[in-house]
Amino acid sequence: MKARIIEVFDTVQGEGIYFGEKQIFVRFFGCNLSCRFCDTPSNRFTEYEPQELFNEINLYKNDFHSISFTGGEPLLQKDFLKEILKLSSAGGYRNYLETNGTLAGELKEVIDYLDIIAMDLKLPSSIGMASHLWGMHRKFLEVASKKEVFIKVVICHSTKEKDLREALKLIKEVNHSAILVLQPNSHEDDAWLRVRIGVFADMAQEENITACVIPQMHKAIGLE
Repeated sequence: MKARIIEVFDTVQGEGIYFGEKQIFVRFFGCNLSCRFCDTPSNRFTEYEPQELFNEINLYKNDFHSISFTGGEPLLQKDFLKEILKLSSAGGYRNYLETNGTLAGELKEVIDYLDIIAMDLKLPSSIGMASHLWGMHRKFLEVASKKEVFIKVVICHSTKEKDLREALKLIKEVNHSAILVLQPNSHEDDAWLRVRIGVFADMAQEENITACVIPQMHKAIGLE
């Protein structure tokens, strides 16, 4: 069994509620979406077997918070992901999954080996897709809520208020305690967008949903 891996590296987490924590990043190749603000497209990869990848992870000094399995979309290679998660769990590591939040069936097969799930919730007006993903996101959050999960929403100039309201409704109905991270699109981050995000944060507060505005901190401090 082999997986396509773009890179393995260590740095600090730059997004979400764990920003600033040191992690080992395992970036998987390939995604089932084509978001217009994607900042990790790639056409190169290296093939790894599970033990081979685990051996490389063990080369790093064990002073990190967790292993971030990111992408792309790691769940597209769920059989391999399950095997490496088993190895890392047995090795005493915490497993952190960064995902676009659409593959609930695949998540069910690996969730027992996860500790933290950073779930994207893709708003139609943000990602530039005609079709919406609400049903897929709902099913995914239902499964993810068995573990620690927080939700990240990227806010763009094009993001519509009705989409955020739909996201807030979904969170209230499925997991009201999940923290919502509003992340400005780094390609459009300006004064207007920050005011807009402030309005969205107030909307979340009105629904009693814990929300915070966290930009891509690794880009802000030059760690791209």
